Amino acid sequence: MNKKYIFIGLLAAAVFQSCQQNKPAADETAAEVKLQSPSFDADSAFAYTKAQVDFGPRIPSTTAHAKCAAYLESKLKSFGGEVFIQQTTAKTYDGKSHQLKNIIAAFYPEKKQRVLVTAHWDARPFSDEDPNMGMRDKPFDAANDGASGVAVILEMARQIKEKQPEVGVDFILWDIEDYGSANDETPHETTWCLGSQYWYKNPPVKGYKPIYAINLDMVGGSNAQFTQDEVSRKYAPTVVSKVWSIAAEIGYGNYFINVASGNLIDDHYWINQAGIPAIDVIHYSDASGFYSNWHTQLDNLNNIDRNTLKAVGQTMLETIYREKSAL
Repeated sequence: MNKKYIFIGLLAAAVFQSCQQNKPAADETAAEVKLQSPSFDADSAFAYTKAQVDFGPRIPSTTAHAKCAAYLESKLKSFGGEVFIQQTTAKTYDGKSHQLKNIIAAFYPEKKQRVLVTAHWDARPFSDEDPNMGMRDKPFDAANDGASGVAVILEMARQIKEKQPEVGVDFILWDIEDYGSANDETPHETTWCLGSQYWYKNPPVKGYKPIYAINLDMVGGSNAQFTQDEVSRKYAPTVVSKVWSIAAEIGYGNYFINVASGNLIDDHYWINQAGIPAIDVIHYSDASGFYSNWHTQLDNLNNIDRNTLKAVGQTMLETIYREKSAL
């Protein structure tokens, strides 16, 4: 994924190791729990990941980017979403101008109580963390860092069309999230997350206030573990507790681990600035950093795990289907 440079506590590694020793053993309880949500299809989500990767790296101002935008808009419409494209010209840290497209879809817009789920759909232009120095200026597939979160959302949208939850659901696919400077020293790393920053400063719907929001980032890697970052804990502690508790209850506590992590400036930061309690579900820990293939040539389909997609997607659906509409 991107940006995010963290304030790491001196005891982070020790805390992480301690919690690792006590983590739940497998997803054995998943089959024993009666879900209120429809079954999340990991094969379908994997296919949606592949469809995005097949366009090529979705780098702003490329043909792959334009074709993928059309595909995502079409898919969300086919599932019954009311789709709106929020567009603007955005300048990246390197002085280049690009057409930014946030893809917004509303499901059951008549429902007043709503939940927002987001992910970024663009690809970083270069694999600047690759261990091979000669590859660091090359684009990469961005299968996990971008496509996986979008794929989970597409499968969620497909399921929500088939079985109506009690609350309305909105999805936003952020653009130009991952085109930031590795040397960003601005207070809130503003060279990153251009799509969510623009949305926050230019709200397409005045007074929009869902109950809460969940941002998905790098949610398809093998052996993923999602920690509770500082921004999520600060702005939306009850949402963190809700999601992590549901994950544990339905058998995915070995993915959603009860470990606190540092300050991450991701898209959820800007959602929170809009007054919406928002959390980040992201493959990161203070002890090991981001997903092992983050911003490298190995962020490809071979390293996407259906089990992780299932864990995240089912947890997201179950969270939404447990929400009750106000009387």
